[in-house]
Amino acid sequence: MQLTPATRPTFYFIGVTTGSSSIMKVFPKWADYLGLGDVEIRGIDLVPHDAPETYRAVVDFLKSDPLSLGALVTTHKLDLFAACRDMFDVIDSHAELMAETSCLSKRDGQLICHAKDPISSGLALDGFLPVDHFSNTGAEVLSMGAGGSTIALTWHLMQAARGANRPSRIVVTNRSAPRLEHIRKIHEQIGSDIPCEYIVAETPKDNDLAMAGLKPGSLIINATGLGKDAPGSPLSFKGPFPQNGIVWELNYRGELIFLDQAKAQEAAKTLQIEDGWTYFIHGWTQVIAEVFNIEIATSGPEFDAISRIAAQASGRAS
Repeated sequence: MQLTPATRPTFYFIGVTTGSSSIMKVFPKWADYLGLGDVEIRGIDLVPHDAPETYRAVVDFLKSDPLSLGALVTTHKLDLFAACRDMFDVIDSHAELMAETSCLSKRDGQLICHAKDPISSGLALDGFLPVDHFSNTGAEVLSMGAGGSTIALTWHLMQAARGANRPSRIVVTNRSAPRLEHIRKIHEQIGSDIPCEYIVAETPKDNDLAMAGLKPGSLIINATGLGKDAPGSPLSFKGPFPQNGIVWELNYRGELIFLDQAKAQEAAKTLQIEDGWTYFIHGWTQVIAEVFNIEIATSGPEFDAISRIAAQASGRAS
């Protein structure tokens, strides 16, 4: 990892395989549309669960380099926060509760840590869920992976403001127990009355079993990173999706085996299948708005224009 001082205003993407992300083609087009000026995007690739000193070196660089404006963080949200918490001048309320960061920005000489996923994931989720889905169906949620995305999504779904339109049960699985304990503690702080289960799922068969017990109409989420940051899927091809289920793959690129598994049962189970493209749009625009201190619409004509620009720049548009 080499971190060289920026020679012009620079925005960073801290991830695993950043060069493969559509954002590298999309951001320059968005920068033109949004009038951000002569700005650059750079990727910083780290291995999942990297060494604390590596995360601290990255944050120290961003904090001290004058033309480094901020960053979006994926995959490393929890680990970077844990390693660098004392280095942030300001920590927003979502980041404090969830002990993670998806956005680093600078304002008046201060380095600010934000957790934007509760907003961006909620916008994406509510954009495709049928109206009053949970209150009408009594459906449950299975989120595989206990990282920052699941923390944010479950926080959003637990909000009392949703009234009866909340899951009847939330199940979180993860390959190891410590992350499950972390999310359990956050759920306890939220104080929701939704029953939650936390299951150590070391193999795809374990996730298959967790999914087999879901009610019709339930929401199944791949929040593991498998299919993008690492090969594979959290499920096997034998895993039974619930009838009328809603399947959400948080990734939009990579081998996406989880989507293939859902498509194999799409007709028989009448599944609604969603990928992570709109989540990608909301996730990036929320962070860009924060780092560059601008307003970006979350719906309507401007958001539609931003989405079209991204689709065209990435080659996703037909």
